[in-house]
Amino acid sequence: MKRVSTWISFATFLFLLNITSCVEYEVKRTLIQFLAQVSGNDAQQNSTLVWKQDSDPCKGPWQGVHCDSQNISIKKLLLDKLNFSGTLDLAMLCNFQPLAASLTYLSLDGNKISGEIASEVGNCKHLTRLHLSGNQLAGDLPSSLSMLNNLKRLDISNNHFSGSLPNLSRISGLNMFLAQNNYLGGTIPAFEFSNFDQFNVSFNNFRGHIPNVHGYFSADSFLGNPELCGNPLPKNCSDQPMPFSEAQTSEKSMGPSKDQILMYSGYAALVVIIVLFLVLKLCRRKKGENKIEALNNGVGATGGGVQKPINVSSEYKTEVSRSEFSVPSESGMVAQSLVVLSSQVEIELRLEDLLGAPAELIGRGKNGSLYKVMLHNGIMVVVKRIKDWTISSHDFIQRMRILSQAKHPHVLAPLAFYCSKQEKLLVYEYQQNGSLFKLLHGTTKALDWSSRLGIAATIAEALAFLHQELGHHGIVHGNLKSSNILLNKNMEACISECGIMDMDDERGSPLGSSSDGGALDMLKGDVYGFGVILLEVLTGKLVKGNGIDLTDWVQSVLREEWTGEVFDKSLISEYASEERMVNLLQVAIRCVNRSPQARPTMNQVALMINTIKEDEEKSLIYEV
Repeated sequence: MKRVSTWISFATFLFLLNITSCVEYEVKRTLIQFLAQVSGNDAQQNSTLVWKQDSDPCKGPWQGVHCDSQNISIKKLLLDKLNFSGTLDLAMLCNFQPLAASLTYLSLDGNKISGEIASEVGNCKHLTRLHLSGNQLAGDLPSSLSMLNNLKRLDISNNHFSGSLPNLSRISGLNMFLAQNNYLGGTIPAFEFSNFDQFNVSFNNFRGHIPNVHGYFSADSFLGNPELCGNPLPKNCSDQPMPFSEAQTSEKSMGPSKDQILMYSGYAALVVIIVLFLVLKLCRRKKGENKIEALNNGVGATGGGVQKPINVSSEYKTEVSRSEFSVPSESGMVAQSLVVLSSQVEIELRLEDLLGAPAELIGRGKNGSLYKVMLHNGIMVVVKRIKDWTISSHDFIQRMRILSQAKHPHVLAPLAFYCSKQEKLLVYEYQQNGSLFKLLHGTTKALDWSSRLGIAATIAEALAFLHQELGHHGIVHGNLKSSNILLNKNMEACISECGIMDMDDERGSPLGSSSDGGALDMLKGDVYGFGVILLEVLTGKLVKGNGIDLTDWVQSVLREEWTGEVFDKSLISEYASEERMVNLLQVAIRCVNRSPQARPTMNQVALMINTIKEDEEKSLIYEV
């Protein structure tokens, strides 16, 4: 019996081994077929790339093929600027499950590939980056593109695509969309523009009103669309000519007959009667209610039981919506009260008071919404509302307590928090002087060179402190940007929203390469974010604008040895020290190095900036 059992086990082993070999063979065969088709069956090109059936894609010299750290699954196909002139067949890749289940990055930029994006692209559900810029691709974009829920960066610029855009706004993590220089039409979806690092749909055939970009992008992102109107374009939508079909309808409607007037009057009277009846019925039903019920998508439920929102009303004003938010009951009772973290809170914070107070929506970002709330005694606070953060309640509470213990005068710690399974509320002290982003990019630039250098030194010291205190807990800022640098009543910089966003691989490594550096790379991701802030401080330019990344632009200018062109003209006009600006620029360039391991630590950065600041202060004393 033992021999039979051994024989069966060995046979099973051989069977599984045979299946694995078959899968590996099919993966290689599919990749080689894809290469042959996309390259134009150029035998010389194929031999140069060395994609051969008798070698391993993950271990052999397969150019452009990148695998996971175990050299098992193919993660990336990077085939840029290889002079390919064949046809794109995404169905071949995405219909083959072993590839579709592992592929996260496909880039074919700068070739001469024709064809279209097949609807089967929706099967490549793990794609985070799809780069097809600078080819000859055409046709409509498939609706299945909007089903790529993990997609972060999509570049289809400089092709011949037509038709309307699929509903890409449903992809919550999308932070780059470049579609300039195509033939796309229809209206632009209502994207959450604060999520984007880069956005450009210029030189297409889009029409209608531009959705509110909230100042995140300039007119350059929308130019070249003759029928597009509204801010940030100078063309007012009221100036749009009436479409021909509407003009015809208008002409036909002129001079109605007497019979038509009587008929329409009868219809109108009937509608008025029906409306009055419905209003009367609704008034009776609503009698005795003091508050309008909350919208169904208020702060989400966290457990079983009947969900009943409380004390919610909403109204809309120009560009800013005002709303009260609510927490549904759990098993028939209101959820747990706020947990107060700071002993410096001058008032008693209660959840029911917070929910009943008027709240103004002042911003939305990748990780939630931000409200300005006036409490019953006139004190103003800011509430950060986070949805669908995949962190357990225990870990979240532990994280909040750790953050509250890391006290620094230039770190804005939460005053209190509320936690449920799907919703998190964080309460912060309101900072009336706004953010560094507004001071740098607002209509009136109020920061001179000394102020900018002082802010840079303050942020560097505060971030170095956070890394020292929180780094060993695996907590980083994770979303460091100029809009998260707030100015207190003394115009001193404070870092806000620390530790409420997990670091993604793109911030840790701008190239998108996976890394095993762990916590160290997470800290270096913050260093990269700080470097970008330094570039904003020095250039006065937006991080995202015109489809150009600020770091790429600065480095391209430096390569041309035009260093003086980098700096903000207002700094030049006030005769700021070019030597010290160049020194700070060098610090910034080191921080945004493409390799996380090559970036300095924040302690090193703080020391370098303080040295520059001391030189600046000495020069001012000498001038006096």
